Amino acid sequence: GGQGALVGLQLIDKNKYADTHKKAYKCTTLAHKGDNMERFIVGRQFLVVLIVFATNACGATGGNATVLGLPTGANTIFLGSGLAMILTTIMLGQLTAQVVAASCMLDFINNYFMLFSTYVSLFIEFSGLLHCVYLVQIFFAKITRKPVESNEPPRSTPQNIFFWARVMLSVTVLGFSFAVTLTALFQGKTAMWEGVPAGASIAIFFVLMCFVGLM
Repeated sequence: GGQGALVGLQLIDKNKYADTHKKAYKCTTLAHKGDNMERFIVGRQFLVVLIVFATNACGATGGNATVLGLPTGANTIFLGSGLAMILTTIMLGQLTAQVVAASCMLDFINNYFMLFSTYVSLFIEFSGLLHCVYLVQIFFAKITRKPVESNEPPRSTPQNIFFWARVMLSVTVLGFSFAVTLTALFQGKTAMWEGVPAGASIAIFFVLMCFVGLM
């Protein structure tokens, strides 16, 4: 919801709500400065995935969990597959906020929590943990022969060194994470359904990764 509001308010004159929505004004002034909107999106995506995984861990059930006296089939569908947690997270935690933010952008971000989350998102991006995404951005810019547009002046030599150092750090972290994930998939040590072969698990993993990127 917050991201949608910040993106939607980019073309709105900030002076129109500087006095009526002071906290929203602080959010947009920070997020719309230079290339901060792009940085916010990068950091915010990490936060979203982190929170979703944490929520899933909180709502995960044991192997033979039963609730409300439901029959085995219903428990398998709603608890075993995680469907109940998916529906709860989407309807209460995601879609509701997005729908409200779409029609009440200023009011939605006019609070200190949104300002705090903006700072946290920018800090996560600044850490360099996710800087490999910029390497992909530069790669596709070279292929398509379209320059990477920026709202900031060219980086100085120290800034370039700092930028590429973070890119190298991010690539290293990604490589290690990728190796750990693939090894677990090959050895059948993930939460994939029993009976699914390792090759199919890896194929499903990459297909789902593509869907996540497209969405």
